[in-house]
Amino acid sequence: MKEFQCGSLVPGCDWHTRAEEEAEVMRRAVEHMRVTHGETIIRETMIEAIRSRIQKVRDAA
Repeated sequence: MKEFQCGSLVPGCDWHTRAEEEAEVMRRAVEHMRVTHGETIIRETMIEAIRSRIQKVRDAA
């Protein structure tokens, strides 16, 4: 399971997402950046910043 905490990139944001695949976490995070934070252009540096903050977490049992 992979997890992204938006607050690690945008201080004060409590949004987070989890998914089995990193690609799905990335998709959700990019959509969140567009909708919530008004990012109209997602540059490679933003993708790298998100990817570097994705963590592997244990599945909730």
